[in-house]
Amino acid sequence: MSENDIRRFSRDELRARHQHEGIKSDLDAARRITGAELEAAIASDPGEAGLPRDWWKNAIPVTPGPKTLLSLRLDPDVVEFFRGEGKGYQTRMNAVLRAYMVARRGQAG
Repeated sequence: MSENDIRRFSRDELRARHQHEGIKSDLDAARRITGAELEAAIASDPGEAGLPRDWWKNAIPVTPGPKTLLSLRLDPDVVEFFRGEGKGYQTRMNAVLRAYMVARRGQAG
């Protein structure tokens, strides 16, 4: 996200947008969901299929820095997979490569 992507609204502008567009979430419904219902929703999400329950335990917060622009040849199915995951696919590809790098560095040490 660049500084050009940031939009600022006053409280009154936000209220007007919500009245015009409607609120897209139901906070009351979200507050009523049980733990079992949440687990079932997660289990039925295709994006969660095959992920270990504790996949995030080794996650490392990373502050994005400047990137290096390069030309990279990838298999079409790899690109299709990441693009199919939606917006931010290049960032996710970078995260996968970073996780691999960190794991390999850990083996060397």
